[in-house]
Amino acid sequence: MNKRTLSRIDSLVKARVFRTRSEAIQKSVEEKLGRLEKSRLARECAKLSKTEEQAMAEEGLQSDASEWPAY
Repeated sequence: MNKRTLSRIDSLVKARVFRTRSEAIQKSVEEKLGRLEKSRLARECAKLSKTEEQAMAEEGLQSDASEWPAY
């Protein structure tokens, strides 16, 4: 890790944002991994066909609607 990054981490520890360097690094890695997982989900969702998804949703609703009691 370069000196500038360590200095920034030390500043956060000094400001009591984190108790230790280790905690700051651990939290940062966890946050980055979470962001990567969310961006992966967004990429996978972008691959879905909106038209096909809509058709499947409507098909499911139509079959459910036939089972609903009349008002």
